[in-house]
Amino acid sequence: MFFSDRNFKCLILLILIIGISCCLTRQGKINRLFKNYNGRDVPGASLMVIKDGQPVFTKTYGLANVEEKIPVECQTNFRLASFTKQFTAMCIAMIAEQGKLSYEQTLIDIFPDFPEYGRAITVDHIIHHTSGLIDYESLIPDTATIQVLDKDVLNMMMKQDSTYFLPGTEYRYSNSGYAVLTKIVEKTSGKSFAEFLKENIFIPLQMINTVAYEKGISTLKHRAFGYAVENRELIFKDQSLTSAVLGDGGIYSSVLDLYKWDQALYTDSLVSFETLQKIFTPGFLKDSTQLEYGFGWRIDEYKGHHRMHHTGQTCGFSTIIQRYPEDKLTIIILTNRNKPMLNDIADKIAELFL
Repeated sequence: MFFSDRNFKCLILLILIIGISCCLTRQGKINRLFKNYNGRDVPGASLMVIKDGQPVFTKTYGLANVEEKIPVECQTNFRLASFTKQFTAMCIAMIAEQGKLSYEQTLIDIFPDFPEYGRAITVDHIIHHTSGLIDYESLIPDTATIQVLDKDVLNMMMKQDSTYFLPGTEYRYSNSGYAVLTKIVEKTSGKSFAEFLKENIFIPLQMINTVAYEKGISTLKHRAFGYAVENRELIFKDQSLTSAVLGDGGIYSSVLDLYKWDQALYTDSLVSFETLQKIFTPGFLKDSTQLEYGFGWRIDEYKGHHRMHHTGQTCGFSTIIQRYPEDKLTIIILTNRNKPMLNDIADKIAELFL
C-alpha cells in the first residue's frame, strides 16, 4: 500500500492520539483506585509502576503528616512492615554466599546456649516459615509499655521449650523467625543488623534514605507517620509495642529507593545469579510439599503470569510489592494507614499493564 506524506503524518497523529487516550484512561482508572487516599486531610499513598526497567507511572496522594499538612512525595519514606522480610532474607543469603553461614545450621549451632528444641530448627526452616517458633506477639505481657527489640524476641524464644509443630512439617508465617534472623546476621557478620543492611545493600544501591529505623540512633528524612481509622475516626497510630523489631518489619523506604532495589534483583550486583535463583525458589516441607514462599517473597501465578510479591501491614502502615519478572513489571504501593490490605489495588493495576 502506498502512503502519501500527508497520509503518513495523519497515521502517526492517529497513533499518538490513541496512545494518549489509552494513557489517560489508565491514569483515570488508577486514580479511582486511590480515591480514599487523595485529599487534603487524609493519610496518603505513594505508587510506582516499573515496566521494562523504567518507572512508567509514579503518583502520590494525600498526606505524610496529617497534623502538619505535609503531602506525600516520591521521596517520602514509609515503614515497610513485613515488606522488610525480603531484605532480612537477602542479608542471610549474602552471608551464606560469603561462606560464613550454612542454611542447614541449627539454632544451637549458632547460639550454643539455645534450648534443646533449637537443635531441630535450621536457618532454612526459619527463612521459609517452617520453624514452628512461638509467635512473640503472644508472649508480650498485657502490662508491657516498653517496645520490644529483636534481641528481646531471641530471649523470648530461649525461654520456650517447644514449637507449634515439628520443624519442617508445616508452614506457619512467623514474625518471631525473622526477628531471630537479624540476630543470626549480627552473630555471623559481627555487625549490627542496621549496619549490615546499610553497608551491603543500601549504600551499594544508593538507597540513600532507606534505613532500618532505630529510635535515637537513625536519621530518617521525609518520614510518613502512621494512622488508623477506629470507629470512623482517624487516629494517629505510628508506633506499637512491636514497631522497634527490625527483622520482621522495621525498614523505612520510598518508591524512589525501592525502584533501585527492584532493578538490582535482575542483576548479580548483590549476590550471584545462583543465589538469586535460590531466593526466588519456593521452599519445601519434609514430605516434599512445595510452599509458595521463598526468601521473604511469596511466589505464585496471577492470571498466568509468574509473580513474586509481599505485603506489609502494621499499626499505621500498609504496603505491597508485586514483581512479574518475566514481564519486567513491578508495582510498589506504600501507604501510611493500617488498612486496607493492598492486594486488590495492586492486582487491578497489574491487569492494566500486563
